[in-house]
Amino acid sequence: MVQNKRSLLKKFLQWISAAAALFILGVAAILIWHSAQNSTPDSSHYPFKSQQAKEEFLTFYDEKAKQWPVVSTTKMLNTSYGQTFVRISGPADADPLLLLHGGGGNALQWIPNVEAFSRHYRVFAVDDIHGHGRSIPTRAMETPEDYVRWLNEVLDALALQEPVNIAGLSYGGWVTAHYALRFPQRLNKIILITPAATVIPFSAEWIFRATPVLLSLRYFTREFMQWLAKDTIESGAEGRAAIDEYIEEKLLSVRAFNVNKMLPPDVLSDEQLHSLHVPTLFLVGENEKSYPAHKAVERLNRVAPQIQTKIIMNAGHDLAIVKAETVNRAIVEFLRQASQKESKQPE
Repeated sequence: MVQNKRSLLKKFLQWISAAAALFILGVAAILIWHSAQNSTPDSSHYPFKSQQAKEEFLTFYDEKAKQWPVVSTTKMLNTSYGQTFVRISGPADADPLLLLHGGGGNALQWIPNVEAFSRHYRVFAVDDIHGHGRSIPTRAMETPEDYVRWLNEVLDALALQEPVNIAGLSYGGWVTAHYALRFPQRLNKIILITPAATVIPFSAEWIFRATPVLLSLRYFTREFMQWLAKDTIESGAEGRAAIDEYIEEKLLSVRAFNVNKMLPPDVLSDEQLHSLHVPTLFLVGENEKSYPAHKAVERLNRVAPQIQTKIIMNAGHDLAIVKAETVNRAIVEFLRQASQKESKQPE
């Protein structure tokens, strides 16, 4: 009897959670539709909602760019999906390393990492065509193949000496994996840093906590980030300040940008993962919140043993921040491995 009551209560709570999520999604959809009316590709301020919004965000962006720890130059590249902004650092004659940031962000997410990478590589930090940076999209992303084509055009426009290396964080990791499946001949090595979906579906808790963020209210954004980046927040005052800055940037971005539909990342099949023959390093924090880290590693070990895996301790989705030195070292060591030494490494 007690067990039945608990089961009924659990089902009732799940129903309430699902109903709440659907309600929030509905409200968010209305808000997104309304905001989308404020700007079109023909507007002088596109992809921003207004000229004032454009000036406010770009002032913030350029001020934050002053934190970029190494000398850099920038380029705006033309692609069939719009203009793509790239920040370039490191020796001109070094091997190329392309950096793809997380969803809804921009290339400045790599500030904790770029100095270590630029000692050895010519680093190209890209503002995702549909992120919140200086890139200007003119065409929607309908399928993963659209992202693959866009990235291929970016490489063409950069005229990089092939093969190139790519490191992708979160959503950028998902894009990187799809690109490697389609154009392995253009790549030397790839690094998937806590890639969105890709290996394991998003957890129910992540979906439940992330959905209210669509409302763009400070309370929900802060609650989500305090949960997602718990290790960074608990690392001390500097970590808390970094997350506070990210929250402010996120809220500013939502206020400033015209809304573009974000393509949900998918999970690759066993066959796709097994066929990923570009040397690959999969990095994930032990406290990853979007999916269980150990389950992701277990799946890769089973279906794609050619992929190197490493779990970063005392970190979650924020591993590139809270454990920047560890992540940077792991990536550089992987990239500098001689080809004959590339093999599965034990945990």
